[in-house]
Amino acid sequence: MNFIKELIYPRRCPVCDDILLPGAGKICKGCRKKPEYVKEPACKKCGKPLRSMEAEYCGDCMEKRHYFREGAALFVYPSVKESIYRFKYEGRQEYGAYYGEQIRVHLSEKLRRWKPEGLIPVPLHKKRQKKRGYNQAAVLARAISLETGIPVYEDFAERVKNTVPQKELDGQARENNLKRAFKIRQNDVKLKTIIIIDDIYTTGSTMDALALECKKAGIETVYCISLAIGRP
Repeated sequence: MNFIKELIYPRRCPVCDDILLPGAGKICKGCRKKPEYVKEPACKKCGKPLRSMEAEYCGDCMEKRHYFREGAALFVYPSVKESIYRFKYEGRQEYGAYYGEQIRVHLSEKLRRWKPEGLIPVPLHKKRQKKRGYNQAAVLARAISLETGIPVYEDFAERVKNTVPQKELDGQARENNLKRAFKIRQNDVKLKTIIIIDDIYTTGSTMDALALECKKAGIETVYCISLAIGRP
């Protein structure tokens, strides 16, 4: 059945975007070594790759207070920049299956240790989601859920402020841009430990803004996972 489905609706390689032959898997054989995975040493707070084994935290995390307990990322951003752009803006939602699989494989130890009760994708403002047609963070969260069995709560949080894209801002402007941007609808399921899911981690301002609102709503422990992360 999957073979027939792949013939009718062929997948595309998340790295080179070529059409994948049925049964070829989720990525071209020649592209498997191209994405750069985050490896140790990495910041013990946000997960950014570090240059020295002696360091425990990146410069950003030594200077800034975060509202999440710990973060992790799958890829180093420059190596998957074009892939994420297509996933985010060009409708390549099928990339999510590959991303979710790789997060299960490479971040399994953290997932076991964190023991999350739910995944919370960073929401898009309704106007932006209507224009794009989907929320890439929600697509990623659903893919992780299929791989791990951790439930997704897509309606847990709402973006009530149509913020300027974070990539257009720096430093303090990022934090100011996200003040009062999110609202928690209702913690009916009484979640205590969650993971916020997003596509890219730069300074952590988005994760922090949503984590703060989650904690106000009664969440005791907030972790975060991003698909890709920049270097310090």
